[in-house]
Amino acid sequence: MDYGIGIPSYIDAWREVQAAEEAGFTHAWFYDSQLIYSDVYATMALAAEHTNRIKLGTLVAIPSNRIAPVTASAIATINKLAPGRVILAMGTGYTGRNTMGLPAITLKELREYTLQIQGLLQGEDVLFREGEKERWIRLMHADKEEFINIKDPISVYIAANGPRGQEVVGELADGWVTTLRIQRSLDPEIATICGAAGRAGRSTEKPYTVALSFGCVLRDGESLDSERVMARVGPSLVPGLHAQWEAGFGPGANLGMRPDAEMADAFNTYIQGYAEVNGTASDRLYLDAHRGHMVFLKPEEKQFVTQEAISRTLTGTGPEIIEKLEEMEVNGVDNVAISVTDAQGARDLIQDFGREVIAKRR
Repeated sequence: MDYGIGIPSYIDAWREVQAAEEAGFTHAWFYDSQLIYSDVYATMALAAEHTNRIKLGTLVAIPSNRIAPVTASAIATINKLAPGRVILAMGTGYTGRNTMGLPAITLKELREYTLQIQGLLQGEDVLFREGEKERWIRLMHADKEEFINIKDPISVYIAANGPRGQEVVGELADGWVTTLRIQRSLDPEIATICGAAGRAGRSTEKPYTVALSFGCVLRDGESLDSERVMARVGPSLVPGLHAQWEAGFGPGANLGMRPDAEMADAFNTYIQGYAEVNGTASDRLYLDAHRGHMVFLKPEEKQFVTQEAISRTLTGTGPEIIEKLEEMEVNGVDNVAISVTDAQGARDLIQDFGREVIAKRR
């Protein structure tokens, strides 16, 4: 299994990525959420400049954030700094969309965008659409070494949890990203992907599978409800609740989930009170709902993070986490991307996971 660290794209993250490389992590994944973090490609560029082996990928780039030629140029620029170490993972958008009060883009839009990106990165002419206008475009100076690198291949992954999205993975992608809880075999999802790949005339081998997860290595005397554990894992768990609220009350309600009415109602009561204290207008509640998203817990938000939820993450002692990873590997995961919330959380994970898990699984 490959080990990845999920980085909330803060501009100085190169220091932690450098440390992760030394600790045995194989991948660093960077989040693309423009209203929450630093710019993902600026952050990746610094990480590329300060590392030598670790692979660097977006997790995930959102098509609506940039037109296709901008994304192609950006990732090819990173590939200039880190030749052959770059992955472009893309998806329909959660935080990058919902923080603006917008729903995810459609799979049709993701498919067209992916084809444009792949064509550009392969040095092809691509038909670009802007409104009713259609124009052929290409990366004009790809043959000039000063600018970008498309000679070394850039893998394109697609994030998808549902069957229609997984068919797009099979049709187009080099790898699959999922946020599904890996507590069972992924064979049904893999079969969907491989079936679509076969129909597209592509290889039907199992796709390289990246699972986004969260976790914390327990230190002596710590339990699941310890303050440090809550700070490390809690902010990564409440986005699920934010999504429940979106499904029940928010404007970005096409995430493909059925809202848990009780959970959504409870959080809506909380966010209404939070907004009242902060003077937030009723048409901007989503801004308060997503404040702290995957970074910190808002006041009183801890009440929604249960020990049961934490127990389902990669949180535990070293041996307990190793057991969970072995089960994930059997179930079809090739790369576990463990999300952190900030620089200190990254340092904790790199130190503890590197020592208690990676070193002991080599």
